[in-house]
Amino acid sequence: MPRKPVARDAVLDAFESLLIEVGERAATLDAVARKAGVSKGGLLYHFPNKEALIAVLLDRLEGLAREDADAMAAATEGAAAYFIRSSVWADTPLDRAIVAATRLAEVAHEETRRRFAAIQQRWLDEIAADVGPGLAKAVLYMGDGLYFNAMLSVAPAPAGGAAADVEELLAALERLRR
Repeated sequence: MPRKPVARDAVLDAFESLLIEVGERAATLDAVARKAGVSKGGLLYHFPNKEALIAVLLDRLEGLAREDADAMAAATEGAAAYFIRSSVWADTPLDRAIVAATRLAEVAHEETRRRFAAIQQRWLDEIAADVGPGLAKAVLYMGDGLYFNAMLSVAPAPAGGAAADVEELLAALERLRR
């Protein structure tokens, strides 16, 4: 009798959380099983090794990023404004998948780097279709800067918080578009 997909998702969620909280080295199969509340045998039933866990996590990341890029392409405000507005840490499934995968990229996991490059290229293409290739990289870097500064910030938030930063960047983008 096949196991419930809930157990598989719990294992993947536990792996993602451990990557975020303690990094790749501490996200061992034993630690993942413990955090997911399954036996190691239960974990191995769904994921025979750590690479299998990584592959499914990267599939999750790609799916979420594809949904995001599709929403970006359809945004009435334009892809560039959408990208900047959505570049603030909100603890969404996409945010969590990005941070977890970043932990893998930090240890030079090549497949993670390859997939990140493809995701970033899709975002860049959508932004370029909106504001042109010359401005697209600047918008990408604005969004990346917002995201990582918010995620890693230990300083007090500026007056108005990240929303104020977003509005300032959107105003700058509009000035550049003219």
